Amino acid sequence: MSAVLPASHAGRIGPNAIIRVAEVLPAFVGTAETRHLFERAGLEHHLRRPPEGMVDETEVMRLHGVLRDALGGSEAAKVARQAGQRTADYLLAHRIPRPVQRLLKALPAPLAARLLLAAITRHAWTFAGSGHFSARPGRPVVLEIRDNPLCRGVRADAPVCDFYAATFERLFRVLVHRDATALEVACEARGDDACRFELRW
Repeated sequence: MSAVLPASHAGRIGPNAIIRVAEVLPAFVGTAETRHLFERAGLEHHLRRPPEGMVDETEVMRLHGVLRDALGGSEAAKVARQAGQRTADYLLAHRIPRPVQRLLKALPAPLAARLLLAAITRHAWTFAGSGHFSARPGRPVVLEIRDNPLCRGVRADAPVCDFYAATFERLFRVLVHRDATALEVACEARGDDACRFELRW
């Protein structure tokens, strides 16, 4: 299954990719340095007033790029993972109806995974920006983002999409199987043809 982005949303990403970073970053670098890093990314206004709607994907690209430059790949990955986990928690609390969550938890994991994948694909426009998302059920479940905006212009020796991996992993752990893990096995920043995530349990 693959997602075609609505023209009105192409190049835009949900605000969680910024808001959740703002929430977790002070624990790593302190309040003053958080403000400085957001200023470097040209996003200090989002600290004063968190975005309430979709944001331009270039803002998310700048913020995550600044984190990697300032903190290094390993520490930036920790920040991104915590932000991704909080994003999943926000979705569970505010975007995925409780009856749907109860249904998914009651189903066998393979069937729950299929239904969750269908929902993720329908809403891919909220996190993939102008990229192209696709998903394939099975063992493992495979999620893929091509032309991933968070990887444009990025060159790295290891995958850098910890924000996405952590979000997917938390959703699958809560709704599909408690032992679910998400591993990014390919990344455009590393020169691969797509950013590819495998979910196993």
